[in-house]
Amino acid sequence: MASHYVIMYTATAGANGPLLGTDEEDIVLLQFLVWDAVCRKTVTEQQYIVRPPTEDINENVLGEQCREDFRLTEDQVKNGQPLENVIDSFDAILSKIAESNTSRVAMVTDGQLHLRQVLHPKALSRNFTLPDYYNSFYDLRKEFKSFYHSEDMASVPDMLSFLAMEEDSAEELATRTVRDMGRILSRMIADGHRFVLPESIMIRLEPGICSRTEEVDSGCVVRARGLPWQSSDQDIAKFFRGLNIAKGGVALCLSPQGRRNGEALIRFISPEHRDMALKRHKHHIGNRYIEVYKATGEDFINVAGGNNNEAQTFLSRGGQVIIRMRGLPYDCTPKQVVEFFESGENGCQILDNEDGVLFVRKPDGRATGDAFVLFGSEEDSTKALAKHREIIGSRYIELFRSTTAEVQQVLNRSMDPRTYEQQQPLIAQLPQVPLLPQQIITSGTRKDCIRLRGLPFEAQVEHILEFLGELAKSIVYQGVHMVYNAQGQPSGEAFIQMDSEHSAYLASQQRHHRYMVFGKKQRYIEVFQCSGEDMNMVLTGGLPAQRPIVSPGGTVLAPPFGAFPLGPAPPVLNAVGAVTPRLPAYPGMAYPTMFYWPYPSPPVSPSSPYYGSPPHMATPATPPHHTITGTRVAFA
Repeated sequence: MASHYVIMYTATAGANGPLLGTDEEDIVLLQFLVWDAVCRKTVTEQQYIVRPPTEDINENVLGEQCREDFRLTEDQVKNGQPLENVIDSFDAILSKIAESNTSRVAMVTDGQLHLRQVLHPKALSRNFTLPDYYNSFYDLRKEFKSFYHSEDMASVPDMLSFLAMEEDSAEELATRTVRDMGRILSRMIADGHRFVLPESIMIRLEPGICSRTEEVDSGCVVRARGLPWQSSDQDIAKFFRGLNIAKGGVALCLSPQGRRNGEALIRFISPEHRDMALKRHKHHIGNRYIEVYKATGEDFINVAGGNNNEAQTFLSRGGQVIIRMRGLPYDCTPKQVVEFFESGENGCQILDNEDGVLFVRKPDGRATGDAFVLFGSEEDSTKALAKHREIIGSRYIELFRSTTAEVQQVLNRSMDPRTYEQQQPLIAQLPQVPLLPQQIITSGTRKDCIRLRGLPFEAQVEHILEFLGELAKSIVYQGVHMVYNAQGQPSGEAFIQMDSEHSAYLASQQRHHRYMVFGKKQRYIEVFQCSGEDMNMVLTGGLPAQRPIVSPGGTVLAPPFGAFPLGPAPPVLNAVGAVTPRLPAYPGMAYPTMFYWPYPSPPVSPSSPYYGSPPHMATPATPPHHTITGTRVAFA
């Protein structure tokens, strides 16, 4: 039994209560109460006001409800302590109270959200490690229901009402809540309850094997979309930090060509954790927002399930890390693979030596040039991945971190004869997209454009005009270009053509690192002065503007945009000169979406381009002196 119970309460600048953690807002308040289980009394209360990261601080940080409930002001928050300092400060106090034996300390929270949805994800995003006692806790609501055999308790006042106890008199919500929780905990222990089975928070994804005959509860599975192509299973587990994923519960999805397609299926230990995962819909990995949807157990089995005995034997060796090798010589042997990893400054040991190497072969036994290798530790895997593009024989070898599910998928697919049947060329699937010369945007070296980065994904043209204020009067006709990615989703960038270099300079000086207010959210926006040539270089991935334009299917079209490879030539718009305020070149005709496919996909990226329509663009707000319209620009 614990010697001390630490009751913890968190508050964020945005949503709190049952929506706590759904909006990725930063923690602004942490409240602790330490209750001595031996003396059965409160030892200390500590309240900390937490300062958000410097880049997020602006005139308004707090939501209105946060100000009212927690009696916080903007100045208090801006003068608060960083989250990592708060954790260190309280840890020092707690260590002194527990006489340096924090192993007998138990955390207590009102529900699951404070630790699982807020503190653990935020600590990970700030790149610091929480003390071990934060990795397990008691959910007071569950313990209360289990002991008193009551209905589900939705809040602390519900538990007080059940026990016929009065609320604390404190006006501020966090202080009142932890004091009331301390009284409830004291009452439960006095009535004979023992806190013996804490909930755990898994910090690292554990490997595991899934067979095709296994039953998976559909209430425990989600599908994540929009993942960076280089994401590993551990990266995805970090996105869901605080929630417990089943062993081997991350299955990266592959395209028909065997490449990762930016999706994954994740299996959690319970429907409760799955439901919390769904609340992370459109949370971010870096600058990318990730979509999270319900999925079925059948979906997971179809991706992660395997029946290949060779794969099962390989995976059962218990390696901590799996590395996928691509581009191997067809006559490569396990001994050569072992020597490849043992050689050089970054030498590392394969688990079980040659038995830790699994070659991928076709049904007739011929090599495919792929293999999987097991390593026993993260340290070895880091050294192994440092050998990416080193040589075996005369071939450079590509190395990628892999998963048990990917091993199953690749082995299952490699043994299916249909995998090697002649497939229709990808280009035959492409629609006839009207091509639009890049010069329809702008060209030249005059720095009369600005580039906006960090826009909210929901931002429309009217929000940009409002952000620029009086400077919006200097935008040329059709001068706002919203940039979309290949999936038709906003990229968070826009290019704007101004009427002069001076106007572009003023905009970059006056609006750089200023904040765009979007509902309750605020995003600081980067504004850079650039030229039309710079704009085209960015949109085309660094290709010079004078090079031939590459069609979506990869076919180089000779000027002036010759025969289209798929059938009758689509209509082509005439080239347009440098953009200046003018009437539409084609009255009543909207410009089609532009796609730029200037470079090949990365080794394990999605291999099929997207040709759906980008999101609907709302009609922009119109300044009184002239009309401005927005152009969608899509890139791969």
